Amino acid sequence: MNRKWRKTALAGLTAAGMMASAVSAEDSSYKIGICQLTQHEALEQATKGFQDYVSEKLGDRVTFDVQNASGEVSNCVTVINAFVSEDVDLILANSTPVLQAAASATDTIPVLGTSVTDYPAALDLEEWNGVAGTNVSGTSDCAPLQQQAEMIVELIPDAKEIGILYCSAEPNSRYQTDIIKSSLEELGCSAEVKEYTFTGTDDIAAVTTTAAENCDVIYIPTDNTAASNAELINNICEPAGVPVICGEKGVCEGCGIATLTIDYYELGQITGEMAVDVLEEGTDISQMAVRQAEQVKKCYVPERCEKLGITIPDDYEKL
Repeated sequence: MNRKWRKTALAGLTAAGMMASAVSAEDSSYKIGICQLTQHEALEQATKGFQDYVSEKLGDRVTFDVQNASGEVSNCVTVINAFVSEDVDLILANSTPVLQAAASATDTIPVLGTSVTDYPAALDLEEWNGVAGTNVSGTSDCAPLQQQAEMIVELIPDAKEIGILYCSAEPNSRYQTDIIKSSLEELGCSAEVKEYTFTGTDDIAAVTTTAAENCDVIYIPTDNTAASNAELINNICEPAGVPVICGEKGVCEGCGIATLTIDYYELGQITGEMAVDVLEEGTDISQMAVRQAEQVKKCYVPERCEKLGITIPDDYEKL
């Protein structure tokens, strides 16, 4: 059993025993395995925020083994299994596929997710009260989806067809799509909303081309595959004159006109705080509620908006 996820029995300890326990905790060293699905700005910032916070609190008592799965689910499994074999003290699972791999690989090592949109879907939980009740917790990167739907209507009010472009292999994208669609209905949006799904990098260009040919505006959720191919998407949509509204900053910088985004560095810092609580304070991870970033902001890309002739309200910040 992992040596750090355990409950210390304080009842009945002598004063000397309690002092010895405290000294032991101060002298403890930790190894954290970090697996990041792929290389793009949002995930990079979450990893950096996590490492910065934990390093600040634990100093040279913590070491990190940082691995990138290069966008391959099979690589996530391989990396996580290696962490489990090494009996690391904690695993940071950066993105939904990594979280799923970690949850399947161990029920003893504490696992903290980050850049994960929907924990119930990721963990296949039918009931959800914000706590997984297992060795898994973490942070969600889900920005207020109702407000993102409002952004679509605000910026492209005359749209006749709205396309939602995402990877069908990512359950977090499916979750966001469902909420965006229902939110648009609640807002009384009269546009037809269609889903355009690609299975991976190989068919993203063809699917994006079809979406650009048929839609007045495209929405992209916090989708890892789309984020890794944002430049490709932009090279199709911008010449076609189709604006793209995105679920997060990194995708927006690559291909979008605007986004309502969280700060992924802040998200990583919050996850780091949770890690320190588990490792140093002995907090029971099975009772830790999933947390979210506290700040969201409206942002836009001036050059792209100017090219497409889109006027942005004053309450948006430049990216």
